[in-house]
Amino acid sequence: MYERKNPLMRLLGGTWRAIDSSRKVAVNLLFLAIVIVLLVFVFSSDEPEIADTTALVVAPKGQLVEQLTAKSIEQMIDEARGAATPETLLKDVIDAIKAAKDDDRVQVLLLDLSSFSGARLTKLQDLGEAIIDFKTSGKKVIATADMYGQDAYYLAAHADEILTHTMGAVMLEGYGRYRMYFKEGIDKLGLDVHIFKVGTYKSAVEPFLLDGMSDYAKEANREWLGDLWRIYLDDVAAARGIPAENLDDYAQNFPRFMAEANGDTTKAALDFGLADQALTRVETREHLIELVGEDEEAHSYNQIAFTDYLKTIDDDRFGREAKGDRVGIVVARGTILDGTQPAGTIGGESTAALIRQARNDDDVKAIVLRVDSGGGSAFASEVIRRECEAARADGKPVIASMGSVAASGGFWISTSTDQIWAHPSTITGSIGIFGMIPTYQRPLAEHLGIHVDGISTAPLAGVRVDRELPPEVGDVIQGIIEHGYREFLQRVADSRGMTTEEVDQIAQGRVWSGVDAHELGLVDHLGDLDDAVAAAAELAELGDDYAVSFIEKEEEFKDKMIREMLAEAMHVAGQDLPDASPFDEMLIRIERAAADFAALNDPNHAYALSNIETD
Repeated sequence: MYERKNPLMRLLGGTWRAIDSSRKVAVNLLFLAIVIVLLVFVFSSDEPEIADTTALVVAPKGQLVEQLTAKSIEQMIDEARGAATPETLLKDVIDAIKAAKDDDRVQVLLLDLSSFSGARLTKLQDLGEAIIDFKTSGKKVIATADMYGQDAYYLAAHADEILTHTMGAVMLEGYGRYRMYFKEGIDKLGLDVHIFKVGTYKSAVEPFLLDGMSDYAKEANREWLGDLWRIYLDDVAAARGIPAENLDDYAQNFPRFMAEANGDTTKAALDFGLADQALTRVETREHLIELVGEDEEAHSYNQIAFTDYLKTIDDDRFGREAKGDRVGIVVARGTILDGTQPAGTIGGESTAALIRQARNDDDVKAIVLRVDSGGGSAFASEVIRRECEAARADGKPVIASMGSVAASGGFWISTSTDQIWAHPSTITGSIGIFGMIPTYQRPLAEHLGIHVDGISTAPLAGVRVDRELPPEVGDVIQGIIEHGYREFLQRVADSRGMTTEEVDQIAQGRVWSGVDAHELGLVDHLGDLDDAVAAAAELAELGDDYAVSFIEKEEEFKDKMIREMLAEAMHVAGQDLPDASPFDEMLIRIERAAADFAALNDPNHAYALSNIETD
């Protein structure tokens, strides 16, 4: 006899079958993508073909970074389907442009900035210098994008010709600093957040203490944001041939210019001289065909992506397989954490191990520590600093090269080097230390009626997040923080030839631009990574005959294979990575901030950490 199932069971069964079917489809699609990739690998040539006249297409995806972040398989898949912000390695882009400068086949450098989400000013400046150098060959540089954000326009300004879409825009929004503040929310939840800090300007903990930015923080932020904005305006003005005052006027009075253009963003950009032509994508393609010829099979202009072009460059051209005397570069990017950490995060043990590897390599005659970090664990920072000291004791010069951010712990690890170099737009300083321990005994008791009680043989045994922090324990932690600050001051004083009192006057957790830091004596020289490498070679007395190589942990084979297969599968399928929606970007930022905070693991809970994001 037929028995009818319960409606709820039928619903659950149908739901499960739908889920199971979707899962099978997803697995089959992934399997198919892998098969396609393998076939492409088998039947395609090892080296891409380049037409006699072609355009090198530099189309950075997502963020420009100095070191790719190590990702899990799940994160790689999310990135491939556009659910995460991708990264583009800065040195890969620069290497491709440098090689193309002397390649007669490359007649045009095309900057396709449609999928570029941005970069810190130092990275924009480094790439801008590479574009300027390319132009000395007499070859043309063209920039194109549907919409130019501020960072994209910085790069576009270095082009001979800026193309925008007929429905495009140029947005210059300036620099701002806004954060969420949680004090009222913390009070409403009944949480107790115990803050231990040293430094008037140590604003990393302000969101837990206040409901808005302090006057001290506003003063400091106004100073360095103003420096960055002036540098941006001057650089773009020089590249584009527009007075810096006019660019600032465009940013300050954008609503008025839009009104004058009747809401036509493209007209506003053209009228102001920010773009040269407004073309549809079809017209842009036809324009490029006129310059470099037509690829009849692809029905487009002759072109090669910079990622494919890199495959045609000899591995030893830029030190990838350098032999003999070398300057070794160790990249320290991300939050500083204790222990061994993946790429994109600085591990006390893992980064120290890379420095030690360079120290023990007889061919490496000097080391450049490339710092791009807002800090983190004070303990891990000291481990890295000591390894730099050991390298110097062995007779190898060590130079610190500050990237976008080298603040707090990022400054700490730079103090045991022979010289400190910074970009004018580097954000540095933030010499201060804090600790933070949240407890939630009040909401447990007041709202849930849950109480925690017991006994212990010593005060520390009773420290729990669900109990009130004993005052004597708070005193101990504050003492640790103050001791750490004195140690920080001493490290800086010894490094900079200053007294601790002099350092204290310019420390207090305050953030400085590279320009101000140089004037204050916190850095020795202003310059980019190439300048720092040259300085390291000079200290090592290498002359002009030396190579440069990056000392980095090898990517695991399985991760590299999966990453390359996913990228190739998207390419074969003719799919470009979609831009993340504003909502996705917000979630990514929240997730990243939460993950960074949760990962903090200093054994003493003492952090030399600024509130400036690295990328």
